[in-house]
Amino acid sequence: MARIAWVEDADATGPVAEAFARIRETSQSGTVADILRTMSLRPDFMLAIDAASRMHFSDGALSRAHHEMIASYVAALNRCHY
Repeated sequence: MARIAWVEDADATGPVAEAFARIRETSQSGTVADILRTMSLRPDFMLAIDAASRMHFSDGALSRAHHEMIASYVAALNRCHY
């Protein structure tokens, strides 16, 4: 059971629905990841985190694959499924 309240797709209206739509447009899976959904009570913050995440996982000094490997390793160390 989730300990963080969030907005489900069926209940999204106004700014939350708009934020979900923007996130889906840029998501590789076409969905809103649960980690972003945990911020759905603050759609402005949710969009900012989504933008930062896309920038973080883009190619730069490290490739996206390297970013993903580091994130996966840290998540495993922290016993976090994300």
